[in-house]
Amino acid sequence: MGNSRLRARDLAAATPASRDRYVDLLRVASLGVVVLGHWLMAAVTAEGQVGNLLAVVPELQAVTWVFQVMPVFFFVGGFSHALAHRSRPGYADFLRARLQRLLRPTTVFAGVWGAAALLLQLTGADGGLTGVALRLVTQPLWFIGVYLAMVALTPPLLRLHERRGWGAFAALAGGALAVDVLRFAAHVPYVEFLNFALVWLAVHQLGFLRADGMIRRPAVLAAAGLAGAAGLVALGPYPLSMVGMPGEEVSNMAPPTLALLCHGLWLVGAVELLKGPGTRLVARAGVWRAVVAANGVAMTAFLWHLTAMLGVYAALLGSGRALPAPATGAWWAQVPLRFAAAGLLTAGLVAVFRRFEAPAAPGPAAIGGGPATGGGPAAALGTTLALLGVLGLSLTGFGGLLDGHTATLIAVPVTAPAALALVLVGRLLVERAGRGTRSRRARGPGA
Repeated sequence: MGNSRLRARDLAAATPASRDRYVDLLRVASLGVVVLGHWLMAAVTAEGQVGNLLAVVPELQAVTWVFQVMPVFFFVGGFSHALAHRSRPGYADFLRARLQRLLRPTTVFAGVWGAAALLLQLTGADGGLTGVALRLVTQPLWFIGVYLAMVALTPPLLRLHERRGWGAFAALAGGALAVDVLRFAAHVPYVEFLNFALVWLAVHQLGFLRADGMIRRPAVLAAAGLAGAAGLVALGPYPLSMVGMPGEEVSNMAPPTLALLCHGLWLVGAVELLKGPGTRLVARAGVWRAVVAANGVAMTAFLWHLTAMLGVYAALLGSGRALPAPATGAWWAQVPLRFAAAGLLTAGLVAVFRRFEAPAAPGPAAIGGGPATGGGPAAALGTTLALLGVLGLSLTGFGGLLDGHTATLIAVPVTAPAALALVLVGRLLVERAGRGTRSRRARGPGA
């Protein structure tokens, strides 16, 4: 632990003055809110069933208009991807640099849980809360699948942004509007799934606009987004909750809707309005060291936080003490204890698995003296395979491995082993893309 603190302190001290520290704060804060939200929403019963607190207490759905902050993370991603691509324009180099710290901890997480699931099912220990955990722990991987798509599409969408500015965002937002019209007015089947790309890429595009200083009136953006979301929920077929609810006919999240895009506009405008005080906060040495340390393990913590939460509930159920019914006074009184225990367990898991998130040592790109001139197609293929694999795992979970359990991914049935294989092959292609080209260039034509 001493070495990790020293590392964070050294990295914080070496931060250039030009770095936008507020963006790093937003990245850590948004993932932290997602983690806490998942811990709070899990309504586990004494029988080991997992429900949703927002379904138990529907009045709480209104708070999702503040705490559904995934759009902020994707917005920050767009900002970071724009800067990263401009500093590393080679497509294969860019993909590998951005995806290594994403795919390495993800494949380890999936491999560990896959092996555990197989062992549990072979021994018949996959019932009760354990069986629920096998289904649930992979669900947040959809976020990583969407993020992979954003990274892969950054180069062409950034070029579009540089030519059209706000027009590029408007095109994506207009596409999301058209999809919802076709979905709700014309009842065109399956068209709604296009909004997984259009809505989230529109939010991502806002990050490009921020990178070029083009969000000049955040108050207008926030007001327009909030008014748009309120109007759509009040007058249209959109539900109040900005997160998915069990059994609902229409979800704002899966697939995303125009209402969720408006919600994203409101949040982006709001965090931009807070840029001044946020920047002053993160300028403090202690705060910045904490942000640097948290950023170094954020993806590992995100991957394992549901494991920790379910572990806490398993311990409570296994203790023989009665578990309070969700949303009762006793249940709320227990929240701080559950959060503290889940936090400690997450910290332990991070200590074990954080090394897989650490940046890789400089590869042949540094030795070769420049970006790769080849490997783009292989990198794109690898990213696509990894994306499909991650999304497949988020749908299938690890339950029913021995029974051949499948889920439908873009009209194709997929199993957890097949999805994991796609992730592994995709990661291998991304990491190896372009290396041969650089190595040959480093040796020279006569080597």
